[in-house]
Amino acid sequence: MAPELVPSLMKPADIPVPANLPGPAYVTFLAGNGDYVKGVVGLAKGLRKAKAAYPLVVAVLPDVPEEHRRILESQGCVVREIEPVYPPENQTQFAMAYYVINYSKLRIWEFVEYSKMIYLDGDIQVYENIDHLFDLPDGYFYAVMDCFCEKTWSHTPQYKIGYCQQSPEKVNWPAEMGEPPAPYFNAGMFVYEPSIATYTDLLETVKITPPTPFAEQDFLNMYFRNVYTPIPLVYNLVLAMLWRHPENVELEKVKVVHYCAAGSKPWRYTGKEENMQREDIKMLVQKWWDIYNDESLDYQGPEAEAVEKAVKMEPFIAALSEAAPVQYVAAPSAA
Repeated sequence: MAPELVPSLMKPADIPVPANLPGPAYVTFLAGNGDYVKGVVGLAKGLRKAKAAYPLVVAVLPDVPEEHRRILESQGCVVREIEPVYPPENQTQFAMAYYVINYSKLRIWEFVEYSKMIYLDGDIQVYENIDHLFDLPDGYFYAVMDCFCEKTWSHTPQYKIGYCQQSPEKVNWPAEMGEPPAPYFNAGMFVYEPSIATYTDLLETVKITPPTPFAEQDFLNMYFRNVYTPIPLVYNLVLAMLWRHPENVELEKVKVVHYCAAGSKPWRYTGKEENMQREDIKMLVQKWWDIYNDESLDYQGPEAEAVEKAVKMEPFIAALSEAAPVQYVAAPSAA
């Protein structure tokens, strides 16, 4: 049973933490010199608009050009280079050709300078603050359940009999097929804890695990199956849910949108692909562009953020001054 997600009244950032203790962070992944850097810039600005209290770390492969790294740093991202991870050689036909490079995401378990991280694909946008996910109990892997209805799942028994965990009441899992599939998550967004022990075991396990069509997503589902805990759909709306399972979607409550349907990447959007002329899709694509093009969301640097915080404190200080005289007590020197 998924834990109840109740936003904290006080953010962890409001509580003083000793500088030597690790804190939380968001993390994403970038490879190559293509246009996905736009997605990561959009994500950084979206987190800023949502008032996220924690940094965005970008795990980049060596083939990400210096120009793209500078763009990310100019948007306040922490850029960390990682080495590629490749699965064992075999004849697997991946659902998408580029999936093979996604095994490199396993490197983010090495980021132990952070206590807990929320992974977000570069084609994801955050529209409401989700910092409270860092307060989830430790020791579990949190993610949103996936859908089995797309044609890319045609190799599976689920697809062949029309079974989907998003609406299991529509097609019951046949008893003669044994136990129903374990809950299966989409790996575009998840909450996890970095750990050198887990990192080492992940890399050792992937060496002896034959690749499957959904690459690292299948692998992570296998590896974390005993600790996986589903979280609500609002934390990773895969756009196909809008037409596959509309009864499960309350669009006005969605906090995180995953632009992974064919033709839905906002920076590549033409509207020509199937389902891309839907009004809800066009609205969500425009919503992404509104954030991406908003220059007020560009990173201003720590100095500007300090000024902004001071300005926000002015009404509070003024209210205190009106309420009663403020008595100041000289504190002893720490030196």
